[in-house]
Amino acid sequence: MFADAIDQIHEFTKPIHSIVRYYDGRMVPGTATLFFVNENGVAITCKHVVEFIIQSEKCNAAYQNFKQEKQQLPRDQYYASALQNLEKKYQYHPNAIVQIQNQFLNSVDGFKNLKIHMHPFLDLAIIQFQQFEIKRYQSCAQFVQDEYPIRQGEYLCRLGYPFPEFNNYAYNDTTDDVQFTQTGQTVSPRFPIDGIITRFGIQQGLKATIEMSTPGLRGQSGGPLFDRYGRIFGMQSMTSHLHLGFDMMNREVLIDGVPTKVSNSPFLHVGHCIHADRIKDFLKEHQIPFYISTQQTESL
Repeated sequence: MFADAIDQIHEFTKPIHSIVRYYDGRMVPGTATLFFVNENGVAITCKHVVEFIIQSEKCNAAYQNFKQEKQQLPRDQYYASALQNLEKKYQYHPNAIVQIQNQFLNSVDGFKNLKIHMHPFLDLAIIQFQQFEIKRYQSCAQFVQDEYPIRQGEYLCRLGYPFPEFNNYAYNDTTDDVQFTQTGQTVSPRFPIDGIITRFGIQQGLKATIEMSTPGLRGQSGGPLFDRYGRIFGMQSMTSHLHLGFDMMNREVLIDGVPTKVSNSPFLHVGHCIHADRIKDFLKEHQIPFYISTQQTESL
């Protein structure tokens, strides 16, 4: 059903790789997704993804200051106490995040700056890669037409990079930094997930979000919602968890022939996507060109 569309969508949908380093030395990989809307290096993603990127810059700057102050501490009998005071100043403890490195994989190379526009109330942001040298994505998103009646029950798909399998990063003991490297697994697999439209979220009198019958997975945030023709219907934003009310407490069941008491509180995990019309409105507001699909056939 979506095989051809996934190949088409993959040409302009790219992963964001992140490495989070904690003060105790742990390094944890993570992913997010963006997709490009024109040939000028303009992409769409979630506002919470962009906020994480901004947080990364502040986090890294604070750690650089910490390292500089740490180097200036006298190596005397008071060093341990002084270091504890410095850690307290920066609120560093074993589970504190001290560094975040981000990499825009297969997007553009050699960009000089990021210009960011964040929507005032939707989980939506525009990233403009400025003064880039090489464009790595092959095509651009084509949104569903403005007059298209997006309806409950339509069968759609999302694409993103929810499983961070890359491991091309390492700790540099000399500089006390976590860095991306040229060795190891450099990519994470693309992952589609299908579902039907269940409900719409209304904000300021307009359809703002599209609820799907299946969850958007962690790392798919910022990925496109599309039909079998590759038309963009929205962008994955978040997942909520609906309590179904079919709770079982200490219910006896047979497990491998042994009576066992179990408890269960089931939830339905539904994804929420930013509506294509709101994405187009935001692009128009910032005078950013984008493409509309010429496909007239309705989705299944």
